Amino acid sequence: MRVNDLDTPALVIDLDRTEANIQRLQAYCDQHGLGLRPHIKTHKIPALAHQQLRAGAVGIACQKLGEVEVMLNAGIADILIPYNLVGQAKLERLARLARQGRLTVSVDHEVVARDMSRVLAAEGARVGALIEIASTIERAGVVDVAEVVRLAQLIDDLPALDWRGILMYPTNADNISLLDRAYRALRDAGLPPPVVSGGGSPFMLRQAEVPWLTEVRVGTYIFEDMTGVKGGYFSLDHCAATLLCTVVSAPTAERVILDGGSKTLTTEGGAPHGHIVEYPDAIIYKLNEEHAYTDVSRCPVKPTIGERVHVIPNHVCVAVNLHNVAYGVRGDEIVAVWPVAARGLVQ
Repeated sequence: MRVNDLDTPALVIDLDRTEANIQRLQAYCDQHGLGLRPHIKTHKIPALAHQQLRAGAVGIACQKLGEVEVMLNAGIADILIPYNLVGQAKLERLARLARQGRLTVSVDHEVVARDMSRVLAAEGARVGALIEIASTIERAGVVDVAEVVRLAQLIDDLPALDWRGILMYPTNADNISLLDRAYRALRDAGLPPPVVSGGGSPFMLRQAEVPWLTEVRVGTYIFEDMTGVKGGYFSLDHCAATLLCTVVSAPTAERVILDGGSKTLTTEGGAPHGHIVEYPDAIIYKLNEEHAYTDVSRCPVKPTIGERVHVIPNHVCVAVNLHNVAYGVRGDEIVAVWPVAARGLVQ
């Protein structure tokens, strides 16, 4: 089966580029003695997670329990969930899943830790626990070093939780000071963190500069995308995931319409909504659900109705989540067809 046999829109994965991307970051982490823990929220495909593990990854990261279930069922046992799990239903589910693998969670408040301990202990389950430390993105995380120590002492005392260390996102120059102070305070309190987990795609090749770091969580590196290309930390030549679309209308000499709209490409990142490989001067300036409005006025040669083009999305993680199936290709030959098994699993 060839790429031209696919109906559109379709998610196409260049396997040569994907494998090179996996090896590139793995080699960096190996060189610097860092564990690589890929975040599967980017691809959501067990076969690719296994490929990352075979290359040398120490485990994976999942954001939601639905993703954890998919990966556990695929035989992947070492999973970090860098997200507060709150509520009885989620904690009972966590307890069931904890019997199937080596799960580690993150917490940033004693309420989260106490509730988790209570439910896990009642169910006879255990998980490792990392404390999330706040960063400059002002998302989740403990903001005070003294509170980090208090929470670590609590975790170390609570039943069903195993103290495993700290995590932060992103780990970059703006956040190194707080991470360093937290580590030193924990060490002085007799609780040196066995794991210091960091990450962030823009800084993935600078993680060796972060003090105390033991592992790196990165997701987008496997495919790369236009956000990273524009940010200067990814390369257009490394982008492995494209959306194959068809030109379905050419109302004027300056505008064509593709059959991949917001339900294919996502609106995240704003216009231009992706990069058309075959027509780099074209600009996708607007999306409806099923239409991509494309300005081709700068193109020396214009695309024609029926022509198929490859679009590199702005944010590949979100784009992949819009598709049921991914097609792995070498050249124009389709050599793998994967369900995007963890797509849409927001619980």
